[in-house]
Amino acid sequence: MTEQREQKIRVTWDGDGPRNPRVDLRNIGIMAHIDAGKTTVTERVLFYSGRIHRTGEVHDGGATMDFLEEEQERGITITAAATNCEWRGVRVNIIDTPGHVDFTAEVQRSLRVLDGAVAVFDAVAGVEAQSETVWRQADRYSVPRIAFINKMDRLGADFDNAVRSIQTRLGARTVLLTYPIGNGVAYRGLIDLIEHVAVVYDEDSSGALFHEEPIPADLVEKCAALRIEMIEAVVDHDDALMEKYLEGVEPTAEEIRRALRKSVIDNSVVPVMCGSALKNKGVQRLLDAVCYYLPHPLEKPSIEAESETGEPVALRPYPDEKLSALAFKTVASPGGDLTFVRVYSGTLRAGEPVYNPTHRKRERIGRIVILHAGDQEAVNKLEAGQIGAVIGLKNTTTGDTLCAQDYPVILERMEFPEPVIQVAVKPKKANDRDKLSSVLTTLAREDPTFRRSTDEETGETVIAGMGELHLEVLLNRIRREFKLDVETGAPQVAYRQTFAKPLDLEVRHVKQTGGRGQFAVIMVRFDATEVAENTFESEIVGGAVPRNYISPVEHGIQEALIEGYPTGFPFVNVSVVLHDGKHHDVDSSEAAFKTVGRKSVREATEKAGVVILEPMMKIEVTVPDEFMSSVIGSLNARRAMIGEIAGETGAVRSVNGTVPLAEMFGYATTLRSATQGRGAFSMEPHGFSRVPQEIAERVRAEAIERQKK
Repeated sequence: MTEQREQKIRVTWDGDGPRNPRVDLRNIGIMAHIDAGKTTVTERVLFYSGRIHRTGEVHDGGATMDFLEEEQERGITITAAATNCEWRGVRVNIIDTPGHVDFTAEVQRSLRVLDGAVAVFDAVAGVEAQSETVWRQADRYSVPRIAFINKMDRLGADFDNAVRSIQTRLGARTVLLTYPIGNGVAYRGLIDLIEHVAVVYDEDSSGALFHEEPIPADLVEKCAALRIEMIEAVVDHDDALMEKYLEGVEPTAEEIRRALRKSVIDNSVVPVMCGSALKNKGVQRLLDAVCYYLPHPLEKPSIEAESETGEPVALRPYPDEKLSALAFKTVASPGGDLTFVRVYSGTLRAGEPVYNPTHRKRERIGRIVILHAGDQEAVNKLEAGQIGAVIGLKNTTTGDTLCAQDYPVILERMEFPEPVIQVAVKPKKANDRDKLSSVLTTLAREDPTFRRSTDEETGETVIAGMGELHLEVLLNRIRREFKLDVETGAPQVAYRQTFAKPLDLEVRHVKQTGGRGQFAVIMVRFDATEVAENTFESEIVGGAVPRNYISPVEHGIQEALIEGYPTGFPFVNVSVVLHDGKHHDVDSSEAAFKTVGRKSVREATEKAGVVILEPMMKIEVTVPDEFMSSVIGSLNARRAMIGEIAGETGAVRSVNGTVPLAEMFGYATTLRSATQGRGAFSMEPHGFSRVPQEIAERVRAEAIERQKK
C-alpha cells in the first residue's frame, strides 16, 4: 500500500526543452445535473492536489466552492466559482458550475471559455434533464469532455445503465477507462482497463491509500471484452495503430493513451470513469485523466474573431501576439466590479490601457487577480490561455471583448435564453425607490438572464428570470446583500404574442395644418415565422423612403413590438418587410417615420389579431414505480405532453415530457405529497407554444386589464 501512489501513467508534453506554461495548463469545468455530486468532486480534487487540507461537504454547508451564504443554506451551487490547483506539474483552472436549470446561463458562459470539461453523472439516475442541457451547451462550443459516473456507493447504483444512458440520450461514443468493482454498498474500487489491474481503496485513509491487485475472477472475462472495445475505439482514429492492431500486435498502454488523447481533443470519443467522490474513490485517477486527455490552450483550434468591419480574424494563443480577451462574467463588488476574463491571445497587464470594441470604449486595467472560490490572489498579468479576473472596469459587461487599442477585434458574443417568469417588486419604503432601481441595474449587469422593466404610467417595476428559484435567490440578495426591504406580487408567466395571420398594409402619419408639418407613409408587410427573433428588412428602391428614414422606421417598429400592444406581452416570431412608402421634402423627418413605424404595429395588431404564446418546459419526473400512475395523471391534468417513460417496472422510473410553465406553480409540493416525499423533478425551458383558445382569451383579458390600471 502506498500513500497517493504514483500512477504508471505519465503526463508527457509536446516537444523538447523547457516546459511550456501553456502546455502545463488545463482550463476545465465541472458540470452536471443538480445533486449529481459535482461540487463534492471538485472538493476532493482540491484536497488530493493539496489546494485545501480538509474537505467540506455540500450537505453541511462546508464546501469550499459553495462560499455564498445562499449556497450554504440551500446546499446547491448557484454561481459558477473559479479555483485552481496543481497535479503532477500541471496547473488546472477549474470552474464549478451550477446544476439547477434556473442558473444554466452560469454554465453556458463558463463553457464558452473553457478548453475541456468533466461531466458528472449520478450512478443511480444516469443522464438527467439538466445533464442533457449542459451537454448540448458543451457541444455548441466543441468542448472535449470526460464523463465521471459518481456515487457508485449509492443504493441502486448501476454503472452499465448509466453508460447506456450517456450513449442513447446524449449520442456520445463512450470509451470506458475504468470499471467498478461492485455497485452500491458492494462498491470497493475500480478496474483500470488500460493497465488491466484492479485498484482497491483503503476505507480508513480517506482514499489516500490504495493497492493494486489482480482483477476479480468474476470480472476477468467482462473486463477483457471491455478492453478490446476500448482498443478498437482508439485505434479507429490512428492509422498507424490500426495497422499494428490488424497485424495482431496489441498497442501498449502509452500508445493507447496517446491515441485516446487525440480522439478526445477532436471530440470523437468520450472517456468514461467511475468512482465515489464522497467516499474518496476514483478522484485521483480522474485528475490523471484531466491532465492527460483534455487539451491545453495550444491544442484548441484557432480562435475566430472579427475586425470592426466584420472581416474574419484568426487569433494565435501566444503571449507575444496582440491582446484579445473575453469578459465572460461580471460580479458587482463595493471595491469595483469583478470581471472574469479569458485571455485568448497576447498578455493582459495591470495598469495598461485596453480597448472595448463592443462599446467602443477605452478601459484601463486595474488590479488583476486569480480566484480561489471567495479568495483572491493578486497577479501582474494574464497570458494567452489563462483565466482570471480584473477589478474596476467601468464599461465592460458579460460577452464583451477586450483587445489592443491598435488591433481592434471582436470575439463571438454569447446568446442567452429569454426569461420565462416575472414578478412585480416594490420597496416597502417609498423613498427607497431610487435605491431599488440602482440595485436592479447592478443585478442586470451581473446576470444576462435577469430583466427589469418599469411601467411609466403606474411606476410598477417588474423583474423577470429563468424560474422561481432564480427570482427567489435574487430577491434574497436584494434583502441581504443590499439591505433593502421589498414586497413582491405573485409570480407571473412571461407570455409572448405574435400575429395571427400575415398582413400587408399602408400606414400614414400626416399632420399638415400650417407651418412645418409631419409626413410619413409606409407600406409594410407583417408575418409570423418560426424564428424566435423579430426581423426587419427593407425592400425600398428608388428612394420612395430616403435611406436616412429607414432606420427610424425600424426603431419605431422594434420598440412597439417590445411594448406588445394591447397585452403588454412582447411580440416574437415576427417578420417585418418595408417595401414602399412616401415622403415629403419639407414635412418628413426621422421623428415622423419613427412614429409611423410604431403606429404600424398597433394597426397590424388590430387588423391581423394576435396569438398568445406561453413558455413550455421540458420536464423529467423521477419516482418509485408504485407512484407512476398518479404522477402521470397529475401531469396530464397540467396539460403536459407525456413522452418517454424509462426504467424497469418495480424500480425507480422516470417520465419525460413537456408542460406549460403556467401549470407548474406549486408542483413541488404536489409531488412531495403524492409520492410520500420520494419523488423529484427537474425542468428546463423548451420554447414557446400557442395557448389554447379558451385559456388565451382569459390571459389576454387579464393582461389588458392590468395595462389599464
